[in-house]
Amino acid sequence: MAWSQFNHIQLLRYAGLFQYASVGTPFLRYSTVVEDLAAKQLPASYVHGWLGCYLLFGIVYWYLTRDLDARGRSPLRRGVQIALLVVLNLMAVAIGWFSQSGISALLLAVVAVVLPWLLPLRVGIAWMVLQNFSLVPVFASIREPAFSLSDAFLQSSLYSGFIVLAFVTALVTKQQVEAREEQRRLNSELRATRALLAESSRLGERMRISRELHDLVGHHLTALSLNLEVASHLVQGQAQTHILQAQSVAKLLLGDVREVVSQLREGDTIDLTQALRDLVEGVPGLAIHLQLPPQLGVDDPRRAQVLLRCAQEIITNTARHAQARNLWLAFDCDARRQVTIHARDDGRGASELVQGNGLAGMRERLAQFGGRVDIDAGAGRGFALDIVLPLEGVP
Repeated sequence: MAWSQFNHIQLLRYAGLFQYASVGTPFLRYSTVVEDLAAKQLPASYVHGWLGCYLLFGIVYWYLTRDLDARGRSPLRRGVQIALLVVLNLMAVAIGWFSQSGISALLLAVVAVVLPWLLPLRVGIAWMVLQNFSLVPVFASIREPAFSLSDAFLQSSLYSGFIVLAFVTALVTKQQVEAREEQRRLNSELRATRALLAESSRLGERMRISRELHDLVGHHLTALSLNLEVASHLVQGQAQTHILQAQSVAKLLLGDVREVVSQLREGDTIDLTQALRDLVEGVPGLAIHLQLPPQLGVDDPRRAQVLLRCAQEIITNTARHAQARNLWLAFDCDARRQVTIHARDDGRGASELVQGNGLAGMRERLAQFGGRVDIDAGAGRGFALDIVLPLEGVP
């Protein structure tokens, strides 16, 4: 299996868990740990404190790294994540204090893996520096060998390389994930636009052929029929019989041409089905349930473009801000010649709607053709949106 098929975020998470498990290997010889701390004249409670902090660190790390790539976090959720990040730092320092060793630096490297996903870059760098120098009191507390304050600073600086390496690795992974997601989005939009252009080209070609048949072939057949009508009055006998037969064939051909032209014009609609399917394909972390009529045909290419862009904006907003797992998109075309889009998700919703550039642009596009958008959002009950676009009428 190629490396590109792996989930980079999960690989990074499990690498941190492996590092965490490696730090716990001294407990495989529990009696030796007790004897070592006793030799340093430390109470037995240090062993219990070490083990308790170690287990709590693992639980918090597992919970905190469940969905590192989640977008659109609420302020409450971000606050909880920052609090858990503080707990991780405190547990790492406490483990170093109870174990009287530098293994807390290895756990701080695990914490550094999480920082780029939860904090802005500058804040993350500052946090990394501060957590690295939180090791100074840990090293200063070690009794054997004893560390002076300057030695403790030097020792914490020595471990900073591991922490910086972990932080930069996580940062590069985050940037790569974001770049791949942007590439996927652009590729999806490109395929949808290509399908729309193919439909527009097909429509244009059908129009050209129908006009050619009507204007050229139909005109010549009409002229031929008229000339045969005149000729039938100028001749007698067997020649007249052949001319009448030719006239009948010319009229039959003219009727066939008109029928073909009518059929071509009846099919002059842009089918948006394939373009919409391309647009919703492969959105990470979001299951899109698309409901379409057997054929979603739109006569006007500009209206087709508006529908496609509205669907694209709905998907983008849901993926970035809604914290939703599912998005339901239903398209329908009724007898009044108007297309309706009903969209809803199972995200966090919003108690107060803040209209950004995306929604404003959607309203402007729809208003050009007499369409509208109705939004229903509430905290804790997802986000619902209804779009109505008439397919007829002058914009």
